[in-house]
Amino acid sequence: MSPFGFETPCNEVVEAFRDRVQGRTFLITGTSAKGLGATAAVAFAREGPAHILLVSRNKAKVDPVIEEIAKAGPGVKVTFVPCELSDFESVRRAAATIIADAAAPKIDVVLNNAGVMAIKDFTKDRQGYEMTLSSNHLGHFLLTNLIMPKILAAGPGARIVNVTSIGHRIGPVRFADYNFSDAKAYDRWSAYGQSKTANILFSVELARRLRARGITSLAVHPGGILETNLANHLTMEEFGSIEEVSRCNNGSVTFVMDHAFKTTMQGTAPLVAACLDPALEDHSGSFVQDCQVGQALEYATDPTNAKKLWALSERLVGQTFDV
Repeated sequence: MSPFGFETPCNEVVEAFRDRVQGRTFLITGTSAKGLGATAAVAFAREGPAHILLVSRNKAKVDPVIEEIAKAGPGVKVTFVPCELSDFESVRRAAATIIADAAAPKIDVVLNNAGVMAIKDFTKDRQGYEMTLSSNHLGHFLLTNLIMPKILAAGPGARIVNVTSIGHRIGPVRFADYNFSDAKAYDRWSAYGQSKTANILFSVELARRLRARGITSLAVHPGGILETNLANHLTMEEFGSIEEVSRCNNGSVTFVMDHAFKTTMQGTAPLVAACLDPALEDHSGSFVQDCQVGQALEYATDPTNAKKLWALSERLVGQTFDV
């Protein structure tokens, strides 16, 4: 494996694997300024990719990133694709735009980075599903499958990377009550844990379905990062309730707060390692932490659960996919 770890900044990882950036096409979701997706996009831009597609809901928040990319890689083509992941019609429009884009005949790397955390009050998406699961998993499930022809066109060596978290340890996917009894059973940390477990199970099932085609799928934990917008609505006291929620969901404490935080550059490093490191090709379906293969809880890697989640996700988005 590579020598990279907890403290490695993302630019070091990208520089080490620049030959796996040059001339390739990257699609990244969640690319607002100062976030992990934006940081990854700028790091890739420095090493000469052919094309970067930035999939986000708010162009005004992405415009500064487009400017940074232009400075970092003046010759890199950049395309902004508007998309609200919790609105499946928006996802379908975004996918149609991507499929129709002649400047992107293939997509070598998909980095599903967008996400939300610990929404205080139970909130439904436009389809009636709990917002955390919708934004963190269902939207990415639908988008990834709809643009699959362009991922397959990239052939062996293509990658799909889903950003997850050690927050998956808070709890499993609630197959019997994924919508929290329409608010009656809602707990924001359980909702977050469910969505992060779903990210891993999605990666496990993609790995199984795409292995024969030489396409790698990975789930990656960035680490605890205070500089992004993901958790800026939460206090440290609010984080303190996670351990008790984890105990209730799992019968024991499987999540313990790690107070060693990373910078945004350090937190982006595992993402770009999952996108680029050739050593990870032999570990498709794995959980990546600190740029190395890590270990997720069994319920998040169980192949039966992965198949169940795929079937549930197809039902919720209203479409089946023969991948």
